[in-house]
Amino acid sequence: MARREQRPQLVEAEAAPARRNRVNLFEIAYQRIEEMLVTCELPPGRFLSLQDIQAMTGLGRTPIHHAVNQLAADTLIVIRPRHGLQIAPIDLARERLLLRLRRDLERFVIGLAAERAGPSHRNQMLHMERLLRERRDTLTLPEFNTLDRRIDGMVLAAAGEPFLEHTLRPLHTIFRRIGFIYHNHMPRQIGLSGTIDHHLAVLNAIATRHAERATAASDALIGFVDGMFEEMEAAIDPSLLDCSVEPLLGA
Repeated sequence: MARREQRPQLVEAEAAPARRNRVNLFEIAYQRIEEMLVTCELPPGRFLSLQDIQAMTGLGRTPIHHAVNQLAADTLIVIRPRHGLQIAPIDLARERLLLRLRRDLERFVIGLAAERAGPSHRNQMLHMERLLRERRDTLTLPEFNTLDRRIDGMVLAAAGEPFLEHTLRPLHTIFRRIGFIYHNHMPRQIGLSGTIDHHLAVLNAIATRHAERATAASDALIGFVDGMFEEMEAAIDPSLLDCSVEPLLGA
C-alpha cells in the first residue's frame, strides 16, 4: 500500500515543471519570430522551412512548430502545403481595413483601463510618460518598439481582461511592422515625435482615469497610423511589402 501511494506523488512532482518549461519555450519561440517579423529580418513574402526558422532562432522543433502554428492563426505566416512556409506579404488595403478593427478594440480596452486602473497601474504609466517625455527627441525605433510593447502590457493589465491580450497581440504585431517599414524606408524620413506624442496622450489619460479623454486619445493615435497608410500607398517600394516583387530598376 505504501509503494502505491508514493508513485503518483513522484509523477506529479516531475510533470509540472516540465510542462511549465514547454510553455516558456513556446512563448520564447513566438517572441523571437514575432521580433524578426516586425523588423523584417523575415521579410514579407519570403519562403522558408521550419528548419530555417529553427536555425535562425536556435530553438528546437517542438516550440518552433507550436509558434509557427500560432503565427499562422494570427495570419502572419502562411503554411503552404508541399512548399513550406511563407511570411505573409503585406496587403496595405487589408491592413488598413484591420486598422478599423484595431480602432474599435483599442477604444474598448483603453476606456476599460482608464476606468479600472489601480494605483500601481497609474504609477507605472506616469513613470513611462515621464521617460517618453525625457527621451522624446533621442529614442531610436528599436528602443521605442521595446517601450511600446511595455505600454501595451500596462494597458492590458490595467484593463484586467485576459481575453483581450490574445485578440490584440497579432494586431499590434501587424502595425508595429508597418511602423518599422514606414520609419525606415519611406523616401522622406519621418521621426518618432508624432507617434510618441500620441502615446503620451493615451498614457496620461489612463493614468489620470479620464476614460472619455483616453478613448479620444486612442482614436487620435489610430488616425495617425491611418495617415501612414496614405503615404505608404503612394511612395513605398512594393518589394518591401512582398520580397517576391522585383524592385524597380534593380534597386
